[in-house]
Parts: sequence; structure tokens; C-alpha cells
Amino acid sequence: MKTIRISAISAAALIICSTVLSGCCNNGNSAAKDAASVSETVIDNIMTRRSIRQYKPQAVGRDTMQIILNCGINAPNGQNKQSWEVRVVDNPEYIAGITAAYVRENPAAAEDPTFVNMFRNAPTVVFIANDPSYDFSQIDCGLLSENMILSAWSMGIGSCCLGGPARFMNTSPAAADFVKKLGFSEGYELLLCIGFGYPDEAPAAKPRDASKVRFID
Repeated sequence: MKTIRISAISAAALIICSTVLSGCCNNGNSAAKDAASVSETVIDNIMTRRSIRQYKPQAVGRDTMQIILNCGINAPNGQNKQSWEVRVVDNPEYIAGITAAYVRENPAAAEDPTFVNMFRNAPTVVFIANDPSYDFSQIDCGLLSENMILSAWSMGIGSCCLGGPARFMNTSPAAADFVKKLGFSEGYELLLCIGFGYPDEAPAAKPRDASKVRFID
């Protein structure tokens, strides 16, 4: 029994020593593997993202949205002008109200049996305005938007970038009060909307035309 006990202790010690030595010897390799893992995660997040047009009814929690917004405003932007303004709406009454105005002018939209609201049925909507006095402002807003979209996807939250609702809100007198309620600064113009929510669909990827990308020697 004594011999067995010593052998067991010795074996355990050898395992511990082996593990420690392995960790010391492979520290550089471990760091490289960690870096590769981060890179793979980021690339996978980008490549698996899909535009979502059907959502579960619950809005995205405001704490979670704050993380998404922080990722957005940390996007690169020209001369650090930060030429955007962002408003988040998760109020069902606001969304239902602007949707009703939209349907009155576009009744065919409500004929779709899956139609819930004009923001592709998203329960949380982000409205992004730009400063048109700065000629790179739309690019800045695009970078902001992509940061938000990708960070949301990494947390299991779907999104859809929307131009149609922004066009309606900018041109229809029936939408004027809803735009005013967003409270953008004077001179700023609503550029786009992004719907956010928990996906209720899993769309397949659509093909991309790789021939449009070339290296030039």
C-alpha cells in the first residue's frame, strides 16, 4: 500500500511538473494560438453576418444597446469630426405610429402577412443623421453603422440597414413630427435607419461578385 501511495504521488507530481514545464516552454506558441483564435473569431463574425428581416418581439435591452452604440462611435472617422448623431427608439408607440403613417401612403406594404412595422419588423430602431456640411460625413456614418452591425451580431443580435424608411421620413409631411421628435441638431439630416432585434430567421448567404475585386501590379 505504501509503495502504491508513493507511486501515485510521484505520478501526480510528474503530471504537474509536465504541465508547468509545457506551459513555460510553449508560452510563445500559446500567445500565437490566442491571437489566431481572436482573428478567426472576428473573421467568422464578419463572414456569418446576415441581414435579418424577421425578429422576435422583444426589444434589445438598453444595456446591450449601449455596448453596440459604444462600438459604433469608436469607428474611424475623418479628422475625428464625429459628424453623426444617433437616436435609439424602442418605444412601440413611436414605431407603430410612424408605421401607420407609412402604411397610409404605401398600403401594399401591409399586404405581406409577415408585416409588423416599416423597419423590417425590428423592435429596436437606430436612426443615424449626418452633417452634410462635411463632405465625408456619409462615409463616417457608414463606418459607424458597420461597427454597430458587427458588434450586435457577435452578441446574437440581428440587424438590417434600411434606406427606404429614411427616405419616407425625409419626404413625407406625415412623418415630420416623428422626425422632429428625434431631436437632431440643426443642420443634421436623417441618413439611414438600422433595425435591431433577436433573429427569428436564419437566411442563407447571398453570393458576392469576387470579380469586382482585383490586385493591381
